[in-house]
Amino acid sequence: ERAHALNSRVLSALAVRVEADPFVKVKKMIKDLIVRLMEEANEEAEHKGWCDTELSTNEQTRKEKTEAVETLHAEIDQLEASIAKLTEDISELTKAVAELDAAMSEATTLRLDEKAKNEQTITDSQEAQTAVAQALTVLKEFYEKAGDATALLQQQPESPEIFDSPYKGMQSENGGIIGMLEVIESDFARLESDTKAAEATAQKEYDTFMTDSKVDKESKTKDIEHKTAKKQDEEQALTVKNEDLEGTQKELDAALAYFDKLKPSCVDAGVSFEDRVARRKEEVESLQEALRILNGEDLA
Repeated sequence: ERAHALNSRVLSALAVRVEADPFVKVKKMIKDLIVRLMEEANEEAEHKGWCDTELSTNEQTRKEKTEAVETLHAEIDQLEASIAKLTEDISELTKAVAELDAAMSEATTLRLDEKAKNEQTITDSQEAQTAVAQALTVLKEFYEKAGDATALLQQQPESPEIFDSPYKGMQSENGGIIGMLEVIESDFARLESDTKAAEATAQKEYDTFMTDSKVDKESKTKDIEHKTAKKQDEEQALTVKNEDLEGTQKELDAALAYFDKLKPSCVDAGVSFEDRVARRKEEVESLQEALRILNGEDLA
């Protein structure tokens, strides 16, 4: 009845053998069974201690490796985003530098062309002024001599009828011609002055543009160098992080696999360790009770 109540195969087997075996052998069998159960209890206690240690260590490893994998993923995502942004910045800066070079080249070409035209205009104006001045000198000398000749003729006897008046040149027109030439000379002088002023202004604007552009280019070039160096550093760091992730992921996978291996004997045993200890204790107590009965001891 006790064997049936405890669902003990050991007690059931003992009950069968008690009917056939001599009394002495039965007691020895009970003692052997008690010893075996105690040995099993010790072995199971050792196994429980081993399981507790392995499970605790494995849980800590899984926790650490999981956190490490998550951290590495975050760091890798951050590095990849930074590298992408640096790549974009470098591309835009490189394009800007190329545009600056093109703008400076175009400005230099235009400046040289404009300077050549202005120098030619100034030269032409100066030559024209010289020519007009020479013409004025000639005309003024001529008209002065013509005026003197008229005064001299007025003191001489009368001329024949055909020369009823002395040749005075186009003295009535001389004021207009000389005045016109003087205006032309003034216009060329003003053209020379205006062109020189325009040339000076254009050269100053060009110099300012070139200075600003060179400063801007130097700044952008240094920025490109800085970002390129940073990108290279981050690419190297990304390679290391990916290698670390690969190694850490393998360690996590190994810890998870080991946990699955521990489950059958340490986690999913069906009956808890405490229940097995309690049942084994009852079984030992039942065997000890049976042994005392066989020994004729007073159970009261």
